[in-house]
Parts: sequence; structure tokens; C-alpha cells
Amino acid sequence: MHITLPDSRGTLETYALRGEVLPVTVPEVPFNRVAFAAAHVVADPFGNADPSGPPSIDWGATLAYRRHLLDLGFGIAEAMDTSQRGMGLDWPNALELIDRSLRDAGPRAGMIYSGCGTDHLAPSAATSLDDVVRAYLEQLHAIQKLGGRIILMASRALVRAARSPEDYVRVYERVLAEADHPVILHWLVDMFDPALKGYWGSDGFEPAMETCLSAIAASVAKVDGIKISLLDDQKEIVMRRRLPAQVKMYTGDDFNYPSLIAGDGEGFSHALLGIFDAIAPAASAALAALAQGDRARYDMLMSPTVPLSRLIFRSPTQFYKTGIVFLAWLNGHQDHFIMVNGAQAMRPLPYFTGIFRLADQAGLLRDPELAVKRMKQFLAVYGV
Repeated sequence: MHITLPDSRGTLETYALRGEVLPVTVPEVPFNRVAFAAAHVVADPFGNADPSGPPSIDWGATLAYRRHLLDLGFGIAEAMDTSQRGMGLDWPNALELIDRSLRDAGPRAGMIYSGCGTDHLAPSAATSLDDVVRAYLEQLHAIQKLGGRIILMASRALVRAARSPEDYVRVYERVLAEADHPVILHWLVDMFDPALKGYWGSDGFEPAMETCLSAIAASVAKVDGIKISLLDDQKEIVMRRRLPAQVKMYTGDDFNYPSLIAGDGEGFSHALLGIFDAIAPAASAALAALAQGDRARYDMLMSPTVPLSRLIFRSPTQFYKTGIVFLAWLNGHQDHFIMVNGAQAMRPLPYFTGIFRLADQAGLLRDPELAVKRMKQFLAVYGV
């Protein structure tokens, strides 16, 4: 099967698909790593909302994709940045998403952890730490009332209100005290969200890590683990080795996840990754192989996904959601390539053609004929 694609200079060339499709199979063994996929939302293309306003969401397709991920053995990191939280998905719709997701999951609801933040509080309105704590607790109590577990998201408002590293420790201690179950903390750096620059009170990794570790130590019984998205495997390993024994490291490194999950002689990372939304069949099969002690098959399945992930998450990294949703559309998980907040327009044409090529090479175009048909429709919009 062939398709004509433009290269990075706009020159048309014939691309021959490999067409070797990875099967989508339910894992036969439980994973020996905790693995969360941060899931995207499917927009309603017929909604009458302006892209800059509240989102219109196709709830049926959004929930169907979560069932797909759960079937493959993944937990769901719900209402996180992959779902465009803070970039189109506001708190009222995030809470509705959490509620619908938990109810739809039924007995699997315990596999869902949900994003709790302060995004309903404008950073400019955060005049004190008390403002930030109240905002966190409003969301925490609302999610826990639904029976949800918590991922405590990094706060833009806290960056604005904090005056010292100690302020971060104080806020986290006050919020974690009201958690019903141990939570997953979330350290997201400014590559993913520029408004989080200087989180934990420092631009430097070492002092920020020390403050984060102090916050964990102050409330260790309330912390299940921490997800860090630094896109630097060595920094993650350094911090992983400093965590208390009962606290998990969840990698959010969409550049280096295979080796971090596999681990070394001194430990390994669990996973909470946006890229697992896009590469779910490969990641599920790889994690099942790892659980069976088959490192060679794990590497064989994971390695081809890395170039795809590095393209999807390339700078400016915060627009990676566009690549995630594009691949979901190519694979028939949704009928259109429209995103909340108009985010489908946030990447250039070579980005999309690169995703098509690399997804094919990783065996992740589950129906090559459909993918080619949709890619041609997409290229036609660009006059190709």
C-alpha cells in the first residue's frame, strides 16, 4: 500500500506502508508495573461553542476510548493535561468528565485516578496561600465525593502566591491532610506548561527536588507516589533513589520511558504517561512481556514507539495533545479530527506526516486502509 506524502520541504514523495499491524489483545497476565494512561477527550464537532469558550465534548466517544484503555490493562489518569486540562478543558467540565468516567467504569473505577488542581482560580486572583489551599480543597472534596482517587496536579496559582520553597511544603501538607486515600503528586515542568516555571520555588532541579522531597516526607502516609515529567531520565533516576521506600516513582518522561520502566539494579519507575494513549496496544503487550520476564520482547515492542513519542512531544511540548488526537482519528477511535479549543491547528503539516510514517513503522496503524483514506482527506485540506 502506498500514499503520496510531502516531505519537510514540501516535496511530494511516495511512501510505502509496512502494514505490519500489532494486534490489540487483552493482556493474559497482570503487569508488574502500575501503568496509567493519561487519556484525551473527544470534542463534539457539531457543538455550537466557540473554540475559545467552554468545550463541547462527545461523551460517548470519550468514554469508549477509556474502556479501550482499561481493556488493555491500563489505569486511567483522568482529566489531566492530555485531556487538555487548562488548555480548553475547564474545571466544571473536568468534574463532569471524572463523574462520567467513574460511573462508566463500574467495578473498574478503582483503576481511575483523577486530576485535582486549582485551575478554577485565576493565578492573578491567588493573593495568599489560603486562596490556593481553598481552591485545591474544593476540587479534592468534589472528586472524593464521587468516590474518586486523587492526582494532585501542579498549580499555576501556587507559583504566583508562593514566596519561598517552604510555602510549597505548607500548602501540600494542608491539602494532603484531607485526602481520603494516598494520592499521586504531579511535578510538571514548564516545557509542558510555561506557567509552572519555578515550581517548588526554584528554577534549578536540585533545590526543587529537595523541596519536593520535603513535602513528601511531611505527609508520607498520604502519598502513593509522584509523577514527574522532566524529560530527563538521569534526573528522574536521581530522585527515584531518594524516595521513601513506600512511595512510587511514576515516570512522565515521554522521551525515555522504556528504560525507566524496565529499570536497573537499583529500582524502576511505574508509569503515568500521555503517550500510552497513543501507543496503547504496543505498551500493553510490552508490559505483559516484562511481567513474564521477557525483556527482549519488551524492548522489541517498545523501541519503535520512542521515535513516534519524541515527535509527538517535541517542542513546544504543550501541544503534544494535537498529535495524540490525530493518531486516535487515523485509527478510527473517533470520526473527526477536531479538538476543544481549536487545538487541531497547533502543529505544522510535516508533524502530521511524520506521525503517520512513524506510527506505521511501529505497527500502530490498526487499519492501514482507513488510515490512508483519512490521511488523504487531511492532506486535501492543505491542498495536497
